[in-house]
Amino acid sequence: MSRRHLPSLAGLQCFEAAARHLSFTRAADELSLTQSAVSKQVAQLESILEHPLFRRIRRRLHLTPEGAIYLSEARKILAQVEMSTRYMQSYGGEADVLNVATLPTFGARWLIPRLNGFRFRHPNINLNISNRVEPFDMQQERVEVAFFFGHGAWPRAECIKLLDEEIVPVCSPQALEGMSVEEPLALTRLVLLQSTTRPEAWHDWFAAQDQYTEHSYHGPRFDTFYMALRAAQAGCGVALVPRFLAQEEIDEGKLVVPWSFSLKSRDAYYMAYPEHMAELYKVRAFIDWIGERMARG
Repeated sequence: MSRRHLPSLAGLQCFEAAARHLSFTRAADELSLTQSAVSKQVAQLESILEHPLFRRIRRRLHLTPEGAIYLSEARKILAQVEMSTRYMQSYGGEADVLNVATLPTFGARWLIPRLNGFRFRHPNINLNISNRVEPFDMQQERVEVAFFFGHGAWPRAECIKLLDEEIVPVCSPQALEGMSVEEPLALTRLVLLQSTTRPEAWHDWFAAQDQYTEHSYHGPRFDTFYMALRAAQAGCGVALVPRFLAQEEIDEGKLVVPWSFSLKSRDAYYMAYPEHMAELYKVRAFIDWIGERMARG
């Protein structure tokens, strides 16, 4: 697509504001433009897209189906432009942004409690923490530190091992009422809650005890361990999760371990950072901070 056929940033801003307010007049007020200027920008955008974005019905503005689809894309573009701009505004200055990627439940249960106090020691480093489940390229995504579960290897990155993992089944105490668990397969009388990122988990857990069942892959699937834990706590079934992620609920009696066998994972949790950023102040400060927290246990 040639540049003259690409929409302008002003056009996207006018469209987004008009779609949010469903009014060219209110969009113009927000953007400090005239109503005709907003209308012209939207008309140019419609010409480029070759689709109508708005229709007037009974003198009121409505998004067309095409407009609703494009609104979602326009917001992503504007959000990315804003993020990139703020990133460059802080780059190399007195205040710097450190982009950290983490697994969702690991981040909430393990990482965040260990960040307390970091801001006071390093007031010029602003942490930007995001959840990542799928593999990604740290350089392309502008991530300086990543927490992940795996073999301890990341392309063009240094990796530091944080902790091993033991998998245990957990369920609510109420789920076991009137039920005797005398062998692992007894858990198949409950719903086996599945993890999207660990599809083989139940099969491996049973197999490690020389047990096999056709139910290993049956049950509702959850994207994160946190959702699986909440489902187990709500009585929806039994979840197979890393013990350290469920320890809080186990200690509080909200979850119980119905069968004590734990399966040690072959992989572990690691912290990674790009090799060429090893001596960057903000990266070094964060790595050292996590190292101190690890030393404390």
